[in-house]
Amino acid sequence: MECDAPPEVPEVRATGVILEQQMTETESQPLNSDTKEDDSPLPGSGRATSVGVDESDPTFDAVGLPENDVDQEDVDQLSVVMAERDEFLDQLQRSRAEFANFRRRNDQERAMLRQLVGRDVLSQFLPVIDDLDRALAAIPESERGSGWVKGVSMIQAKLNGTVERLGVTRVDALHKPFDPAFHEAVATEPGSSGSHVVEIYQNGYTLGDMLVRPAMVKTGDALPGATEDADVTFDA
Repeated sequence: MECDAPPEVPEVRATGVILEQQMTETESQPLNSDTKEDDSPLPGSGRATSVGVDESDPTFDAVGLPENDVDQEDVDQLSVVMAERDEFLDQLQRSRAEFANFRRRNDQERAMLRQLVGRDVLSQFLPVIDDLDRALAAIPESERGSGWVKGVSMIQAKLNGTVERLGVTRVDALHKPFDPAFHEAVATEPGSSGSHVVEIYQNGYTLGDMLVRPAMVKTGDALPGATEDADVTFDA
């Protein structure tokens, strides 16, 4: 029985050698122009591209935009808008200054109104204060230590303290130079110069800088060693 002949191994080996040689030649060949990497920038890559603009062209400005693209009408409109802005800003500043002046005048008027109202209210209490002063002054010296006199004195001190906290000041005129702005002379000692206050008939009062009532006084010559300063104080 005859055996089959073995396959022709040398031919297969020869074919493998040829393929290996072809692969080696392919790897050793340089890339041609068709296989070179494309150097063109990708969209959105941020790489600058040349558009063929001549930067020396006088029709292009510093940023590369044509000067002819600036519309003169837009420039004029912008100038008008800026002028209106400046005008509105000036009006705003003037309005703020006027409002500040209005507030200052309003505050001054309100303060003056409070003083006027306070003066009117105080004038209603002055007769009561005067009566207390006269009542205590008329008490005999022998009774000044009694309980009821001390009680009345406490009421007087409380009333004087209340009006003092409201800004009321009693004019201290005794032995002070006569001042017609705070004093009203109703009598003068005969033969005297009348330059000083020697007696007070009715106390005067001020509310802040406002005179509520002048002091009714008697004038005469200055006493030896009398103070020459016309002080205005509150005598509680």
